[in-house]
Order: sequence, then C-alpha cells, then structure tokens
Amino acid sequence: MSIVEIILIGVSLAMDAFAVSVCKGLSMKKINWIHAIIIGGFFGVFQAIMPVLGWLLGSGFSSYIDRFDHWIAFLLLMFIGAKMAFEAVKEMREPDISCDCECGCEKCNDNAKPDEGIKFAELFVLAIATSIDALAVGITFAFLEVSIVSSALIIGVITFVICLFGVAAGNRFGSRYKSKAELAGGIILCLIGIKILLDGLGVISF
Repeated sequence: MSIVEIILIGVSLAMDAFAVSVCKGLSMKKINWIHAIIIGGFFGVFQAIMPVLGWLLGSGFSSYIDRFDHWIAFLLLMFIGAKMAFEAVKEMREPDISCDCECGCEKCNDNAKPDEGIKFAELFVLAIATSIDALAVGITFAFLEVSIVSSALIIGVITFVICLFGVAAGNRFGSRYKSKAELAGGIILCLIGIKILLDGLGVISF
C-alpha cells in the first residue's frame, strides 16, 4: 500500500472526528486554541492507537487467510465507507432548524450553546467512538502487510490537523460542510477498497 493510499485512508478515517470537532467549535463563542489542540490531540492519539490494536488482532490469523485477504480488506473498507456515506446523506436530508438560512452564520453561532470548556470524560468516549473504524482498518493493514508504525503515526497526525481545522471551521462557519466531508470520506474508503480488491485479483497492479 502506497503512502498516498495511507494518507487518503487517514483523511477518510478522520472525518467522524472532524464532524465532532466542528460541533465543538460551534459551541465556542470564541475559538480557544488550547482547547482545540486538546481536542485534536485526543482524537489524533486514539486514531493512531486503534489501527495498531487492529493490526495486532489481524496479525494473529492473517497467515491463515492469505488467499482471501484482499476480499476481507475490500469488504471492511466498503462497509466502513458505505456506512459513513449513508449517515452523511441521511444527515444532509434532515432539516436544520438551528437557523433559517442554514449557513452557520453569526445567527447560528449566537444560538449555540455557551462554551463549557473541556470535558475530558466526554472527549475520551467520543475519541473511542470515532476511532472504531480505524480498528477495522488496522485489521486490513495486517492482511496487506502494511508497516503499522509509520501508518499509525501518519493517521494520527492527519487526524490531529484535521480536527484543529474542524474546531476552527465550526467556530467560523458552523456545520455547513460537516456532512459533505463525511460523504467524501466514505466515498474515498470505498474507492480504496475497490482498488485493493482489483489489485488482489490481478486486474490492476499499481
């Protein structure tokens, strides 16, 4: 698996955390960069740890299913990607009653909850919830014999940066792009899954 594919997977996996970060930014009257760094750090660390755990689980039995590893990777990535895309489309179809113009403007921010600071217990739960997909991707990494240390670091750093952007975007623009980002992430994961399957079947090779 190439570095480009690892980066694309990292970006896609970070979309759930990005969506939560947007909501966190929306709840801030004025952006607090210390809080933003803490939020990004939580999500980045867990997004890096989960693929390692998945890789350890997958490594235990990857040798028994070498002939089917590309199918497993394909099914896992397609499931994760389709789930992300479905949830994004569902959310996009739901009416937004927070603001008449649905634009994340100052009116939206005025209606947002007051900044309640950092709730570490809540962040811990959210970080785990948004990184479950990364656990499944880690299993596919084991089947594909991907270097897990560098991959996990890349995914963690990408998530950290994207979450910083998410907090800032949420504070500035509201939730306008949250669902679209999740939809894009789901589509990317599906496309990577298809590429892995075709590569494993010998249809393409790059």
